[in-house]
Amino acid sequence: MGWMLDLYETYEENSGQIGKVGKNRFGTDYALLPVSHVYQTAQIEVSLDFQGNFISAEVIPKEQGNTIIPCTIDSSTRSSGPVPHPLHDKLMYVAGDFSEYGGKIKKNATSYQDYLVQLKEWCEYDEGNRTIHAIYTYLKEGHLIKDLIAQGVLHEKNGELIPKWTKEHQVEGKEKPEIFKVLTGDQMSAFVRFGIFDLEHQTLKAWEDPQMFRSFVDFYQDKIEESGLCYITGISQPLTDKHASKIRYGGDMAKIISGNDSSGYTFRGRFSSKEQVATVGYDTSQKAHNALKWLITKQAQTIDGRVFLTWGKKTVEILDPMDSFLEQLEIEPVTQKEVTDDTHSVFAKQFRQAIDGYQHYLATEERVSILVLDAATPGRMSIVYYQNFEADLYLERIRHWHESCSWRHAYRRNENKEMTFYYGAPTNRDIAKAAYGSQASDQIIKNTMSRLLPSIVEGRPVPRDIVQLLVNRSSRPQGMEEWEWERTLTTACSMVRKFFQQRNEEEISMALNRESTDRNYLFGRMLAVADVLERSALASQNESRTTNAKRYMTAFSQHPMSAWKIIQENLLPYQARLGTKNVYYEKILGEIAEQFDEKDFNDKALNGKYLIGYYSQRQDIYTKNNKKEEQD
Repeated sequence: MGWMLDLYETYEENSGQIGKVGKNRFGTDYALLPVSHVYQTAQIEVSLDFQGNFISAEVIPKEQGNTIIPCTIDSSTRSSGPVPHPLHDKLMYVAGDFSEYGGKIKKNATSYQDYLVQLKEWCEYDEGNRTIHAIYTYLKEGHLIKDLIAQGVLHEKNGELIPKWTKEHQVEGKEKPEIFKVLTGDQMSAFVRFGIFDLEHQTLKAWEDPQMFRSFVDFYQDKIEESGLCYITGISQPLTDKHASKIRYGGDMAKIISGNDSSGYTFRGRFSSKEQVATVGYDTSQKAHNALKWLITKQAQTIDGRVFLTWGKKTVEILDPMDSFLEQLEIEPVTQKEVTDDTHSVFAKQFRQAIDGYQHYLATEERVSILVLDAATPGRMSIVYYQNFEADLYLERIRHWHESCSWRHAYRRNENKEMTFYYGAPTNRDIAKAAYGSQASDQIIKNTMSRLLPSIVEGRPVPRDIVQLLVNRSSRPQGMEEWEWERTLTTACSMVRKFFQQRNEEEISMALNRESTDRNYLFGRMLAVADVLERSALASQNESRTTNAKRYMTAFSQHPMSAWKIIQENLLPYQARLGTKNVYYEKILGEIAEQFDEKDFNDKALNGKYLIGYYSQRQDIYTKNNKKEEQD
């Protein structure tokens, strides 16, 4: 369980962040939770004084409802059983008058009484904690719901709380009560948190108080009786066989570690109980799972329930192989006007410098962990992928991936609505969408991204089938809009370049290679000349339609010689339309023909290198034409 030790050590390295609330890029709150604490959404906030007198209550806006609450092993994993949290909880636990106002309690259930017994034990353990004493003093009186109704927080009719706000309850001129705006269930399901109103007329938030965190941790760990060897840390400590759920989000019931089956052939004769298999310390489990929840909410990518997480133990925010390197390293894209002959090398230099700077930014002896999680069923979560690297090795592999897959890609339009470009590797998501189409399901996208991950961080070969899918889709431009096909083409070129380089074949450059005698490359060059020639002729008459080169591209990739004859015949009227300008294109076609070995000009299907030849030749012509226009 190296992943668990990594998370435990990450928690220890970042203990200064415990309880500090931040917001991720989507505006969601996150915090590194203390041991024996969980996140819960509260709808009602009650303020008391230190003597346990009720001061006020209010409905909490949805965006402010996230609350750090203490929990026990059983309450943190409760599903249907009535197990109270130690302090903040639902009305059925904290309100002594719950049943008086229509609340339904399971037969023989003692939710409220159990809550008070537990809170009293905490009070007796920490006699100097005025906050919990005040809350206990107030709640044991048993009239919380009555006070909340009097404050206008809860609403009743005929002595019972109104379950749902319907048209029957609407009164002309009155809005829907706030409590019904923040609840998904009825009023009985409301969660209550408590604060203390001090002499300076400020509410001391018990859910944000580090002293409260420490008080409960000390109290609860003192109560755990079973101790033994933790197989993760090698330290003797209190043990647990109940591990956290709610890992990916609040309602997530899937667990990574779970074992509730001890019958039949579970242990296959080797053991007689689960404790003989492995034991995990309570403190270890809590810290590892809390670190995981923190990291996921803070910086992970989630696609269709699959979590892609990259982090460092000390420098938590690390370069993410699943995200855009361009944005992470703050490298600016360029417009077509800014592109020069050395733009590609400028981007490469910027990337290397950014990586070098990143290495200096990282802590000494930093290690990088990558974890991919998913759940096939609602209750069980699997580790799809896990690796741990030295930071220097990790960054070197990122650099190598970026450089070996580098190609020119369209980025997005700037504020002047000019298309911008960058030179580098496409993202995993871009590769997956290019291979399967922009309408591909999230399940296909996440599986493809998972398969590509080892190629980036471990240096493994790019899967051949993904490269072939990219080549096939790029060879079918008719089914895509122009922008989508161009993106698919440049992504395919990136992966084809990587694929052949990893097989120790010749170095493939983005610049046009006029010396190449590879038949695939040469056929691609010919197709590009035909495409640009026809486009030029159409543009001279202000016409815009798909060229014959693109229309026959699929056939050309499978039977290049036969398809080329058809394309050549269809080009004749366009060549005539160009007049003397056609000489330029004829000259290029002649140069390409000279590079062919006679036996290579046949109908054998082309591999992905023909796309490289097509793109490089097309770009070379466009660049020369642009320079000529500027000179004119």
